[in-house]
Amino acid sequence: MALSQDDIIVSHQLIVGEGYPTPILKLGPEKVRGGASIEGPIVMGSPDQWPYQTAATMVGPDSNIDTGPFAIPGALSACGLYNHSPYSMHVFGDAAVHNYLDVNLDITVGETIRAGKLIESQGDVTAYCGAHKLSQKKNFDIPHPTREGWRLRHTCTEAPYNDVYIRGELKNESEIKLPEYWCRFVHLKSITVHITPIGAYQNIIVKRITTDKIVLDSNTMIPIHCFYQVFATRADGEDLIPEYPGYSPNDYPGNNAEYSINK
Repeated sequence: MALSQDDIIVSHQLIVGEGYPTPILKLGPEKVRGGASIEGPIVMGSPDQWPYQTAATMVGPDSNIDTGPFAIPGALSACGLYNHSPYSMHVFGDAAVHNYLDVNLDITVGETIRAGKLIESQGDVTAYCGAHKLSQKKNFDIPHPTREGWRLRHTCTEAPYNDVYIRGELKNESEIKLPEYWCRFVHLKSITVHITPIGAYQNIIVKRITTDKIVLDSNTMIPIHCFYQVFATRADGEDLIPEYPGYSPNDYPGNNAEYSINK
């Protein structure tokens, strides 16, 4: 028989389900005041958002006509900020996810999200109070390391290839050592080499490329001294198709699962 109450106040712990609290809530004199253990599933907000169970806790938009235009401070405010708030979940503290987080609308976290497996977003992902968006150019913006009152911003290089590179300096040597894993990580035939002689003209050439090194040669009498850059295309996936007919990223003729898409 269902128990109907206008208000229910629990002074210590709320246990719903099997009847035993989780170990972190404890029992007896050591029990945690204000704790709750609910087996689930739990539905908060508009119930018509969830035609079937998708998680242990399902948070939808606010459907409470009694809520006013104010927010109640706390670790979690689930669509109670305004009538029919556009937010699904607003977290002022930490959010820990040990399996799968699926939010239909928006989630705002003031501190940290920790996920044991997967966090998936159908929209944009923002951080630093909106200062960084996943869909924008990949960059970092930090205090300038040498100029007080300045900042330093770098952005990632973009190209029509799925490339990786190494760079360095050779002195009194004629072989550029390639990373051990490159033999299976890149297409060896895609390797290109850029050489900049140091100190004097040396007429350096690439003599041969093997699975583990690039052999240089020079027809001058002085030892080789140069900077080098080596680029190669990754072999662990499809070649990038930089241009294709279509109206959205969904029209990409290759495997979209290999990419983070900026729409």
